Amino acid sequence: MHPYRTHTCNELRAADAGKTVRLSGWMFRLRDHGGILFVDLRDHYGLTQIVVHPSRSFFGLVEKAHLESVITVTGEVKLRTPDTVNPDLPTGEIEIEANELVMEGASEVTPIYIPDEKADESEDMRLKYRFLDLRREKLHNNLVLRSQVIRFLREQMWAKGFNEFQTPILTASSPEGARDYLVPSRLHRGMFYALPQAPQMFKQLLMVSGFDRYFQIAPCFRDEAARADRSPGEFYQMDIEMSYATQDEIFAVVEDVVGKTFAKFSSWSCNPAPWPRIKYRDAMMTYGSDKPDLRNPLKWFDMSAFFAKADFKAFAACVANGGLVKGMLVKGIVGVETRTWFDKREAFVK
Repeated sequence: MHPYRTHTCNELRAADAGKTVRLSGWMFRLRDHGGILFVDLRDHYGLTQIVVHPSRSFFGLVEKAHLESVITVTGEVKLRTPDTVNPDLPTGEIEIEANELVMEGASEVTPIYIPDEKADESEDMRLKYRFLDLRREKLHNNLVLRSQVIRFLREQMWAKGFNEFQTPILTASSPEGARDYLVPSRLHRGMFYALPQAPQMFKQLLMVSGFDRYFQIAPCFRDEAARADRSPGEFYQMDIEMSYATQDEIFAVVEDVVGKTFAKFSSWSCNPAPWPRIKYRDAMMTYGSDKPDLRNPLKWFDMSAFFAKADFKAFAACVANGGLVKGMLVKGIVGVETRTWFDKREAFVK
């Protein structure tokens, strides 16, 4: 038998009843029910309940152990009684009756209580003990999801005949508006490498060299403040390059790959291809942005004709000089919000 495990903690089912198995993982929860200990054993894959009877020589060891201790358990798979089945767990129909137990790594009391996903620890505490915070189900699943999405994107791009190439991280500076992150050179004193804001130079080099179709899950580095849609410092993007391609052909690739990605990993689905096309001028005139969020119901309306005759000279003069006065129709606030609320909005706009 393998020294650590024959199965993972999310693998055993009712059909495995009667088997002798070995599992390894972290002690996620510990409960004492009338002198019998129940341990929820956790690994990367899931949870399995372990039962430790008081007759076992290791009962006291488990009873005194702190959560997050790492143990290896050997025992028999047993069916739970109907009233103790946990329908919320894939392994909820079975439990392991422990016959042997090895304490692989005893834990102290952890500063973060792992089972509590909604604990209000400070951000500093969570970052200090990040190796514990990442054991929580939500963060753990987020990292796994990211890996699965990237794998899916790669499979889709490979299926479309694209090659994936890696490009250098240490490079020459190519300012694009944001400040470069610089790395001093040990061999050339006083000289610096730059971390790429985006691998644009290398993408162009590859395409000019005749590689036809290329993509990359590219790390990008920019010494800039955070944005609503971008983390500060470091972020990733999928770059696509195509030779002898029309704009619509590029759109078709993006529509297909992004649409399939959202359909697989999200409850929200994209519009069927082709996606709506909005001209730049129409987007700016209607939404005030060249990348509008179409979930937002607010739109700009041209109110120039009305304000051309208004007593408010600033607006009237604007229209007279060829400008536009636009406004938004915001429903559900008349008779609901106070005059103070409107005064605050006015002060904010000013």
